[in-house]
Amino acid sequence: MELVRGAIVALLSFEDDIEVVAEVDRGDRVLAAARASKPDVAVLDLSMPGRDGLEAARELHEELPGCGVLILTGIGTPGMLKRALDANVGGFMAKDAPPGQLADSIRKVAGGGRVVDSTLAIAAMTTPQAPLSARELDVLAASAKGSSVGEIARQLFLAHGTVRNHLSRTRMKLGARSSVDAVRIAREAGWI
Repeated sequence: MELVRGAIVALLSFEDDIEVVAEVDRGDRVLAAARASKPDVAVLDLSMPGRDGLEAARELHEELPGCGVLILTGIGTPGMLKRALDANVGGFMAKDAPPGQLADSIRKVAGGGRVVDSTLAIAAMTTPQAPLSARELDVLAASAKGSSVGEIARQLFLAHGTVRNHLSRTRMKLGARSSVDAVRIAREAGWI
């Protein structure tokens, strides 16, 4: 969302010790921009076209491990927090946090610290663990966006048969009647 991104950039421009070195409008452009600008911290929206914030965070961690990641989300669930921590993000905060908290969070992540919304952290500790592997959750999350087996295979660099197997195991583990039912169960539990 260009308006939100512009507001964040404007807000951060008032901070003497923070400089915005790049901004992109799609998750599949994050890695290239980070390679070119070498940021200390990437502030990513959880929901972006092209590639979501968690996928982009995983790529950044693999290719630029010195770049910290702060995820911003409008809908924070315990499952998303767990997935974010599995993706090695340094911070996970709600978009409705006070404006001053963003700059402080960026500083903490840049210093190697972790920033997690306290309400989400408590909820994550009390939410049952998903019976699905991280990869099964990735496949199910892509399926939830309406992606076909072929699209999921391309997005996640998997074979078509592997995607079908993950979806089948997911339905079985969740006791779901269909993939749509599996998505519903996982969303209600906060896993995707």
